[in-house]
Parts: sequence; C-alpha cells; structure tokens
Amino acid sequence: MKGDERILGDSNFVETVLKASQDKFDRNYLLKARGYDFNTVVDRVAEVLGVNRAEVLSSGRQPHRVQARSLVCFWASRELGMSMVELSKRLKISQPIVSQSANRGEKIAKENKLNLLQTN
Repeated sequence: MKGDERILGDSNFVETVLKASQDKFDRNYLLKARGYDFNTVVDRVAEVLGVNRAEVLSSGRQPHRVQARSLVCFWASRELGMSMVELSKRLKISQPIVSQSANRGEKIAKENKLNLLQTN
C-alpha cells in the first residue's frame, strides 16, 4: 500500500501516478544520457521537416516556421523537461506562446507520427 488513502485515493490510483511519473523520468534520463539537448532537438526538427536549422530558429508566421518552432517547443518542454521560460528566451517569443506552441507541436507530432528519438 502506497500513501494514505484518505488523502491520495486508493492504491491503484497512487500506483498509476507513480508509474507514469517514473516512465517520464526514465525517458527524460534516456534522452539526456544520449546527449539530447536544445540543439539536438532543433537539428532533429530540421531533419524530420526537411528544412534547415536557421529556418527552424527564425521568426515569422509562415506555416513551415510555425510548425518547426511548435515541434521544438513540444519536444524540448515535454520530452527534455526544459522550462517554458528558458524556451521563450531561446526562441525570442513569449512564455504563453511557447505553451501554445507546445500544444500545437504535440498535435503535429501525433498526426505525422514524428518521434524525437532517431530510429536508425
């Protein structure tokens, strides 16, 4: 039995939350152990979208740039665990835009079956 059921809920719920947390930690650790960082994410986005690195980091509202930055925000924040504040500084956009972009990037990744980990 994990935790106090009066506060946390039944043991199944607690076990599920702990497992999800451990899975996220394991994935984050795996990526960092393989050397993934912000620059690696930018390079991977450029690769999967077929654009150059400068295009990924450039500002503008052109659909391909928005798509690239959105994917960077999603992978860097959710996969690597980078903060939205750090991403906003690196990409020179506001923190709320980073958050919106991460949500957009998640949809892009799912719709196109894109994965941060390279499958060589």
